[in-house]
Amino acid sequence: MKEHSSATVMERPAIPQGLSAGVWWGLLGVAAFSFTVPFTRVAVAGIPPLLIGSGRAVVAAVLAAAALALTRQRLPRRGTWLRLALVAGGVVAGFPLLTSYALTAVPAGHGAVVIALLPAATATVAVLRTGERPAAAFWVVMALGSLAAVAFAFLQSGGVGHLQWADLLLLGAVACAAVGYAEGGLLARELGSWQTIAWALVLAAPAMLVLAAPAMLVLAVASVLSQPPSATPVQWAAFGYLAVVSMFLGFFAWYRGLAIGPMAQVSQIQLLQPVLSIGWAALLLGEELTWTTVLGALAVILCAAAAVRVRLNRPVR
Repeated sequence: MKEHSSATVMERPAIPQGLSAGVWWGLLGVAAFSFTVPFTRVAVAGIPPLLIGSGRAVVAAVLAAAALALTRQRLPRRGTWLRLALVAGGVVAGFPLLTSYALTAVPAGHGAVVIALLPAATATVAVLRTGERPAAAFWVVMALGSLAAVAFAFLQSGGVGHLQWADLLLLGAVACAAVGYAEGGLLARELGSWQTIAWALVLAAPAMLVLAAPAMLVLAVASVLSQPPSATPVQWAAFGYLAVVSMFLGFFAWYRGLAIGPMAQVSQIQLLQPVLSIGWAALLLGEELTWTTVLGALAVILCAAAAVRVRLNRPVR
């Protein structure tokens, strides 16, 4: 048996009862990701955002390299590395770095509402990437969802003309993750689910290490000069979660669920993520649930759900 073959590691065909198993794996992945925004908000209170965004990728890359070596995975083909770079740039570098900086300025609930655009944005990138021709209703609900997210950001920032720089970073993070998710989903069919994120982490590791090293040095100096140290154990624990779970193990569950399927059903579970994130922000961080947050989240989630459903039910041409 080829031990290093992607098909032999976590990618076996689903048995009949695997349909429900796929949903449960997908729920586990979404539950893991739902803590990302609140825990990033916790970590940035004492750890530089540059270190959070890059350091978590370095830690996850070490775990990924160990997993790839232990399972004896073959190196991807030469033409695959550019596509892996897109995944790495989107979900390993772009999304973590941009959200880390954004959440130094806005509450976790605010960030979760804007990030709720991600499922629909991913569907849009997939449409453009694969050359699909969805019904006009897809673009209508996509536009409505985008307008809802931008309107929410304007209202929370004080009205038109007062959009915060953090909201621009969050929108950029959504775009990065959408590209990474869509390209990663296509690559997973060739490399395997968890192998795709693992190779992307390894590919991004040198650049992330270059960013993390000076940020770690600055934090170390600050900790020596300040009493008590600038970062608390709770903040480091939040960083550990972001590195081990959000950046690595969460993808095991999420991509495993997509692999078992049915993919159309499992992918829609991601619509629960902003709801869970807002709930965790209220429970763990004591953030107030305002009507604008609740209505903004509902509007974006409903539009995202409609966009995904329209795309899944598109007529065959």
